[in-house]
Amino acid sequence: MLSYRHGFHAGNHADVLKHAILHFGHRAIIAADPRPILVVDTHAGAGLYDLKSDMGEKVAEWRSGILPLLQTSREPPELLKDWLEGVRLDGPRAYAGSPEISRRLLRAHDRMVCFELHTTDFAALSSLLCTDPRIAVVKADGLGSLPTIFPPPERHALVLIDPSYEIKTDYGQVQDALLKAYRRLSTGTFMLWYPVIDRHFTERMLGGLKESEITRQYRIEFCIEPDEARRGMTGSGMLIINPPAGLPEAVEAALPWLAQELKATGTVRAAMVKA
Repeated sequence: MLSYRHGFHAGNHADVLKHAILHFGHRAIIAADPRPILVVDTHAGAGLYDLKSDMGEKVAEWRSGILPLLQTSREPPELLKDWLEGVRLDGPRAYAGSPEISRRLLRAHDRMVCFELHTTDFAALSSLLCTDPRIAVVKADGLGSLPTIFPPPERHALVLIDPSYEIKTDYGQVQDALLKAYRRLSTGTFMLWYPVIDRHFTERMLGGLKESEITRQYRIEFCIEPDEARRGMTGSGMLIINPPAGLPEAVEAALPWLAQELKATGTVRAAMVKA
């Protein structure tokens, strides 16, 4: 949806989950395999965010998300440690979104494609990444475009899918796009982020994927509040297809720490849902 701007929500508890997992997973993939990899970001956003800008402070979700983690005296778990150190060094004026996280991890022979439809965010992302020949920034619908670039010549991919879900049809489109891409590259690692707003839509989407031919599905959920404690997003989750080695163990060790630091009272869980 073209009205959505991630800058209003950057650095919140959902970003903490998504960005820590993306960073750890990307590092695990490239550490285990020297082959070139294609990284795809279907809804890339602006790339960098000023959390102290008017946009960032309008709802100030980062103050109950990334901020407590930067202020804690407790040693962070392996899942978050390196990513969190990078956030600390960047400072709140330059909080890195998913395309910037991935850009910093790209090797010389890797490639990245970022999709973004919002005109302002597309311009900001293009300006940020335009000098890097490894990266293409495309003004197009990431869900519709994803199957068209698969299978990639690299035959090795990491895909982040995280639409806004502002319109209910996003859930069905996600399921369709992911299934089509998987059929073209069943060995790729797909990271699907989802909000916990309406359980009916969430479970229908994830249930459909579970019943599909897609194997090796690992589900993570982190909810700040119980379902329906209030209107809006009370938590978020990720479905990882073909999780890289070490990611499940790192996630399961990190979730209790994260729940304590962010005072989560809702569902906090992680498990393989399909082998």
